[in-house]
Amino acid sequence: MAHHHRRTRSLVSRLTETVMVGVVRGVFVLSRALGPERSGAVGAALARTLGPLLPAHKTALANIRAVYPDKTDAEVRAIARGAWDNLGRTGGEYPHLGRLFDFDPANPVPGRTEVDGIEHFVSLLGDEKPAIIFSAHLANWELPAICAARFGLDATAVFRAPNDPAVARVLHEIRSETMGGLEAARQGAAFAMQGALEKGGHLGMLIDQHFTRGVRVNFMGRPAMVNPILGKFARRFECPVHGVRVIRLPNHRFRLQLTPPLDLPRDAEGLIDVQGAMQAMTSVVEGWVREHPEQWLWMHRRWRVPAGAQGNVSSL
Repeated sequence: MAHHHRRTRSLVSRLTETVMVGVVRGVFVLSRALGPERSGAVGAALARTLGPLLPAHKTALANIRAVYPDKTDAEVRAIARGAWDNLGRTGGEYPHLGRLFDFDPANPVPGRTEVDGIEHFVSLLGDEKPAIIFSAHLANWELPAICAARFGLDATAVFRAPNDPAVARVLHEIRSETMGGLEAARQGAAFAMQGALEKGGHLGMLIDQHFTRGVRVNFMGRPAMVNPILGKFARRFECPVHGVRVIRLPNHRFRLQLTPPLDLPRDAEGLIDVQGAMQAMTSVVEGWVREHPEQWLWMHRRWRVPAGAQGNVSSL
C-alpha cells in the first residue's frame, strides 16, 4: 500500500514539475516578447503587488527595522517595496540578460550597462593565475557573470540553485546561453571550485546568504554566518580577491563596479586569515547595501546565528 502511495506521490510530483516547467517557460516566453524594459516593469509591478502579501515580507520589514532603528515606518516600508520592485524587475529581465549587458569599451556612446574598474577586469584577463571575485544580491546580480563571459575571462560562477527543480532547470538553460562555467552550490561543488582555481581560472560567488556551518561575521551591526570557502581558497592559493557589484540606474541602465584586490588580514604565520578575510568581504558588501538598500534582497533570513557559533572555521 505504501508503495502504491509512493508511486502516486512521485507521479503527482512529476506532473506538478511538468506543469511548473510549462508555467515558468510561459512566463519567460512572455517576457521575451515584451522586451527587457517592459518585461522588467511588469515583473516589478507584480512583485510590488504580491510581495507584501507573502511571509517573506515580514522578514524583510524585521530585517530593515533591525538594521535601521532610526528610520520611520514609512521609510522602512519604502525600502521593502523597493526590494520587491528590484526582485521582480530582475526576474522580468532574465530572458534578456544577453541584451542587457551591452558594454563595449570601444564605443563612445554608452549603452544599457557601464563598467567601473574595467582595468581590474583587464588585469585578470590572460594572467593565467587564479583569482576570486565575490558579489551580492544587488540590482541584477547575474550581470557580472555575463561580463566575464563576454570578455573571455575564464570564470566559474557558483550559484545557489532555486529549490524548485522546474525553475532551476529553466534558469540553468538561460544562464548557460550567456554565461561561462556554472557550478551549483551543492555537495562536491568545492572540488569543482578548487579545480577551476588550480587551472588558473577565476571563481565568482555571491556571499550575502546565510550559511549554517559557516564562520561568524559582523554584518550591518549584527552577527551573521557566512560560507568561508572563498576565504579558504584565498588562503590556500594566495590569490587576489576582488568584489563586484551591480547598481541599478534610472532609465533601465546598470553600472558594474569591480574593486581593486582587497588587502586581507593575515595570521601569525603570515597566511590569509579565513575568518578575517570573510569579514573583510562582508564589510565591503555592507557598504554596498547601505549605499543602495532598496536594491538588496531583504527577504532572506540573513541573521541566523546558532547558539555557540564561533568565529572559527568549520571543515569543508
